[in-house]
Amino acid sequence: MTLLPPDRARRPGPTVRTRVHELAAGSDRQREDRVVTEEPLEIRLAWPGAPARRVWVTMRTPGHDFELAAGWLVHEGLAAPASVHGVAYCTDAALTPEQQFNVVTVTLDRPPLRDPGHRHDGAGSSACGVCGKDSVAASLDAPRGPRWVGPLPDPEVVRSLPGLLRAEQPVFARTGGVHAAGLATADGCLVVVREDVGRHNAVDKVTGARVLSGTAPAEACLVVSGRAGFELVQKAVAAGTGSLVAVGAPTSLSVRLAADAGLVLYGFTSADRCVRFA
Repeated sequence: MTLLPPDRARRPGPTVRTRVHELAAGSDRQREDRVVTEEPLEIRLAWPGAPARRVWVTMRTPGHDFELAAGWLVHEGLAAPASVHGVAYCTDAALTPEQQFNVVTVTLDRPPLRDPGHRHDGAGSSACGVCGKDSVAASLDAPRGPRWVGPLPDPEVVRSLPGLLRAEQPVFARTGGVHAAGLATADGCLVVVREDVGRHNAVDKVTGARVLSGTAPAEACLVVSGRAGFELVQKAVAAGTGSLVAVGAPTSLSVRLAADAGLVLYGFTSADRCVRFA
């Protein structure tokens, strides 16, 4: 497989063209295909009286980068949604071509809610959002938004959500290589859907979309295309979401956190069934 080099004169897109050799029973052919783009994103944070500093590096699918950065800060408990003053790509002259459009600075209008020091200064993969924490205690200390007091989806709506989410996944349709997250009202209307190679990044983008539009990040339901790991429940709780609907299984820690935080948690969700865990 040979990846065709990206054009660094423009922002990278969510997919990359590649040549593949397809081997199947009775056939052997070479053709062009597309794979999902995975590149690092460095998030920098600045506020009045403090120069921009790196607080996180994650692997992500390019697109909605500003939303990812804003959502991550809210989920980490570093910033209140109303404190995000601006987001921009870094234009330092020292940036290499590979860093262009891969470094984002978020500016707050006040100091962060907690110290963004060594605890957050690290790098993460596209696999999970809590891998860079320095201790077990830090991972379990999940920021919490206001508890959701509005209506929640009934079981019939819950079972319909994965199908509705799947219909809004164009990058998955082209590559088969991304996760998706969507925010839904109690009656099953999807108001934001985002895709990314990292499931946690997709959730960050969903919350960031609401933050940057000036809308409260909380909603009746967050639906995700994969399992309900601890990191996704953590982000849903931080955003103040009322329920989390997952296509796959939850984990012991995700069930524990959801029950403790009052988050309704569904797993193994399909058109035919769903299982409520909390």
